[in-house]
Amino acid sequence: MTRFTRWAALAAAAALLTAGCTGGGSPDDDSADDGRNGTALDWGRCKASGDEPAPGGNWQCATLPVPLDWAKPDGPTIGLALIRAKATGDDRLGSLLFNFGGPGGSGVSMMPSYAPAVSALHERYDLVSWDPRGVAASEGVRCRDDEDIQAAESTVDGTPDTPAEEKAYLRDAADFGKGCQESAGDLMAHVSTTDTARDMDRIRQVLGDDRLNYFGISYGTELGGVYAHLFPEKVGRLTLDAVVDPTADTVGHAKNQTRGFQTALDNYLKSTGRDPEQGSREIAELLDRIDAEPLPTSSSGRELTQSLALTGIVLPLYSKDGWPALTSALDAAQDGDGTELLALADGYNERDASGRYGTTTHSQRVISCLDDKQRPTVEETKQLLPEFEEISPVFGAFLGWDTAGWCHEWPVPGRFDTPEVSAPGAPPILVVGNTGDPATPYEGARKMADELGEGVGVVLTWKGEGHGAYGSGSDCVDSTVNAYLLDGTVPKDGKVCS
Repeated sequence: MTRFTRWAALAAAAALLTAGCTGGGSPDDDSADDGRNGTALDWGRCKASGDEPAPGGNWQCATLPVPLDWAKPDGPTIGLALIRAKATGDDRLGSLLFNFGGPGGSGVSMMPSYAPAVSALHERYDLVSWDPRGVAASEGVRCRDDEDIQAAESTVDGTPDTPAEEKAYLRDAADFGKGCQESAGDLMAHVSTTDTARDMDRIRQVLGDDRLNYFGISYGTELGGVYAHLFPEKVGRLTLDAVVDPTADTVGHAKNQTRGFQTALDNYLKSTGRDPEQGSREIAELLDRIDAEPLPTSSSGRELTQSLALTGIVLPLYSKDGWPALTSALDAAQDGDGTELLALADGYNERDASGRYGTTTHSQRVISCLDDKQRPTVEETKQLLPEFEEISPVFGAFLGWDTAGWCHEWPVPGRFDTPEVSAPGAPPILVVGNTGDPATPYEGARKMADELGEGVGVVLTWKGEGHGAYGSGSDCVDSTVNAYLLDGTVPKDGKVCS
């Protein structure tokens, strides 16, 4: 849950993610045709990823070499895994690059499954995505093995109540960071959002586009804003959906998410005819009971801990479609069975039936801890906890403690207090906010637009539920975004879709 909750979480739980692919051929570093000058890559058939088959149809994959350190452009390189499907129509506009959030989400895995939702855009755009540096097929980071992940889930309390639990919590956080360092090596200091934004401009060049057309979701909105700041003259048509507040620091993001998830929970409870305050109190009491005595499950002797229960509650709040599953899981937990909440938590944590875990959260932590300069101490966090718990009796303590544990004793220093996204001179950028978004609360959209600058950030508001607005059931949102991306039609700033 941490800094930016990933867009792909609910899709992963619903088994919507298709196989990723690794690159096709990759030219030699000293070749004039290596992508550095916007020339062609060696696009080829995508390969299978793990147990999953390669995507079929017209999907192609390639590997793009980029500098490990952008301050040393002629130094060592790393490979970025790319995927694309060419435009289906004749009136092609160019490429549309997607980032689905995280940080740490695999665009190579997500793009084929997301393509049906953007079929109107696919007619005129090549759909393109990639695994950002440090993610999956692009030098992906794995900070601990599956056995250790499961052990930590069952033994580490995310809301420590005693000195012993606190010590174990911080020791686990430090050990995770050490594991990331062992896995990432020199890459650990070169996976910031700024590094990835520079990679995006190299991708633009190799795709042969004069300007970048881009669709960023969740953390992808921050990435898009940073790109616009670095390369305002290269901005084409940028859409930012489910917008991260660029003015918030580490603690600010945690508070924003605490408010967002509590708002989503309130809306869910109202939909069931329950009083949100009373319903939240009952869920908080349930979590307290689970903290004292984990619930049994039918999953090979695994128990439902408080942290896993909270994770299971978070996942279905991403979309109204998940609310019935939340009702069923909470009812079962109240009756003493943690099986359904554990299954939801496993979906969020990318744990499959064989006990293997995905690495999205590993990459997420490596990237966000390099970005975030603010590192609250345990003492500072304890002083903040009452404020977090006042915001939300359900999520407050967990997200409050997370400010201390997420980057505790991190091996490399953070770079920024907040990202710089001002983009004077850039053309209008469409910023889409959803009033019921749990992970990136609506207020972030207006703040992003203000930071982009007057005449640049244009806000489109949807009065809806769930994480993200486009493709979520609003014809008004979809038609407005499509008109912008396909025809260049910029809506009036402040347009509202209900």
